[in-house]
Amino acid sequence: MKKLSIFLLLTFTFFSCKKEVKNENQKLNVVTTTSMITDLVQNIGGDMIELKGLMGSGVDPHLYKASEGDVDKLINADIIFYNGLHLEGKLVEVFEKMKSQGIKTIPLGESLEKSLLISSDYFASNYDPHIWFSIKNWKIVTKSVLKELSIIDPKHAEVFKKNGEAYLSKLNDLEAKLKKIISTLPKEKRILVTAHDAFSYFGKAYDFNVVGLQGLSTTTEAGVQDVQKLANFIIEKEVKAIFIESSVPKRTIEALQAAVQSRDHQVIIGGTLYSDALGNPGTEEGTYIGMFAYNVNTIINALR
Repeated sequence: MKKLSIFLLLTFTFFSCKKEVKNENQKLNVVTTTSMITDLVQNIGGDMIELKGLMGSGVDPHLYKASEGDVDKLINADIIFYNGLHLEGKLVEVFEKMKSQGIKTIPLGESLEKSLLISSDYFASNYDPHIWFSIKNWKIVTKSVLKELSIIDPKHAEVFKKNGEAYLSKLNDLEAKLKKIISTLPKEKRILVTAHDAFSYFGKAYDFNVVGLQGLSTTTEAGVQDVQKLANFIIEKEVKAIFIESSVPKRTIEALQAAVQSRDHQVIIGGTLYSDALGNPGTEEGTYIGMFAYNVNTIINALR
């Protein structure tokens, strides 16, 4: 961290001249953190922006630390979009430094009214940061991105508006489609057990009982007692399937499955869900809409 702090000091020294060179391409330089936000901003900004996302497929934002290359991208940004609510906890200091240098930094979680957030004692913000698993929330966040891009680059506001309206329409279609699929699963079977508790907004929206082995943040490790307690719950509720997450090591869920099976109860691993990151670029799961549809189909098929 000391090395990164020295690098920050050096790069800020040359901040002004870098900004002048950067602006020659006439495109808005935008930096994003998570792959969900990168996908969203790309849908709104389109060809009018130069977009750089820090976190790719399978990256855990809870544990992510900025590299020197990341800092270089950030200091050359016109605007930075990040989740906030302490999802990117290890980047808070970096964002504060960017803001102090006059770079517009937008914590998208703050665009949501507190009544739409789920309380949490695990984060300094006191709210669950996994806001993208509510499509209702994501539509509000979409409007926030649209607004901020239009303010900082008004000459392309009409393009952003058109792109935003098209994307909101896709989100409405997604929401309607998923409700139909989920309605095929009886409510008593809607128990979602995953590696960490990233799906509370999903559970609230679609009436699922969501249980995460590691709690809300992957910075905490699940202990033997956690595994045994959840194994008891799975047996009591006759849960048919549990799920791995793409950005969390699968060993904890495999240990949970073994604990259940050691008591002569069968539970399958129903598949891998995308939680804190999208799938690989160029795939359906590499988009927010594709990821959400994939997750729901995987959950319903395993639990039905």
